[in-house]
Amino acid sequence: MKNLSDVLKAKGTTVFSVRPTDNVHDAVKLMDEKGVGALLVVTEDGLAGILSERDVARKITLTGRIARQTPTSEIMTDHVTCVAPDLDIHEAMAIMTEQRVRHLPVLNGKQLVGVVSIGDLVKAIIEDQKFTIEQLQNYITS
Repeated sequence: MKNLSDVLKAKGTTVFSVRPTDNVHDAVKLMDEKGVGALLVVTEDGLAGILSERDVARKITLTGRIARQTPTSEIMTDHVTCVAPDLDIHEAMAIMTEQRVRHLPVLNGKQLVGVVSIGDLVKAIIEDQKFTIEQLQNYITS
């Protein structure tokens, strides 16, 4: 069974982030450039929050706030669910479903080692299922 370390080995451990004082416009521009749906908001002390496209849509677009004048700290989600790298991918998927989140920062102790998205987990689960199917087919035909 795969765990989040396996997923991070396959996708890489690059984490895109902004500071709490960075404006939302620049954060969205970075999301677009990097093709990601969320950014971690970090300080010298560590993880302060996460800023997602959903946060921008609900807290900027719907309220009429001005993205260039709004710091990420004002709209970020500051209660971030984090997980360990040894967590099973199915357990991670259950957490994401229960918490209604699409991104999970992965921490090894207090060290940030990566971020997994729901898409990363779906891909890993599909790969796992393909492998199982191949093994069953080989067993049946041998």
